[in-house]
Amino acid sequence: MSLVDIHNLHFAWQGRQELLSIDAFSVLTGEKVFLHGPSGTGKSTLLALLAGVLLPSQGTIVVGGQDITQMSAAKRDAWRADQLGFVFQQFNLLPWLSVMDNVLLPLRFSRVRRERLQTGSKAEAGRLLRDLRLPASLWQQPAANLSIGQQQRVAVARALLGRPPLLIADEPTSALDADTQQAFLDLLFNECAQHGSAVLFVSHDMRLSHSFDRVVALASINHAVHDNRLEDLV
Repeated sequence: MSLVDIHNLHFAWQGRQELLSIDAFSVLTGEKVFLHGPSGTGKSTLLALLAGVLLPSQGTIVVGGQDITQMSAAKRDAWRADQLGFVFQQFNLLPWLSVMDNVLLPLRFSRVRRERLQTGSKAEAGRLLRDLRLPASLWQQPAANLSIGQQQRVAVARALLGRPPLLIADEPTSALDADTQQAFLDLLFNECAQHGSAVLFVSHDMRLSHSFDRVVALASINHAVHDNRLEDLV
């Protein structure tokens, strides 16, 4: 069953030529998809469209049976809080908050995510942090005191808390060495498998691609990228 379905998607920044032109793209429930492509070809823009932060000039984006392009801005905000976990490239933790408070932050904005928890919110946050191998001695430390690898695990725990159906990761391993990258992916996939969450993972590092169910080159689905490159060659 498809969790994400994109059809006839077009997007251009104001005053610029079209950046994305995608006839169709989908992600199945529970699927792990690796999306890759050079910098500047629209990967992060596509993620912002899937998250409802941007709207396409044309086309439909259906996630979990809901066409987010037809929602008001307020409804997209509420939908995003309920249905989407996002691991940012720079993690976007609040540095002055403790590790635990950073992880719990999504529950402040989503009753749906709170209601999905079978245990208390702090108990579930603690379980995620333990499973992601972050020592309990750090949970009350400000996020700013953590290493990059530790901050990364906090960001994943925050994204997974409340069992969102879709987790999007925008190059979260770019600052890690190869061994640490693979260990991180193993932990991420284990948590997503327990929750039944699908993963859309964006990276330019093809060494990671073998760990995923499906590998998609953005250029293979984005006609605008092909057109722009052809114009560059002429």
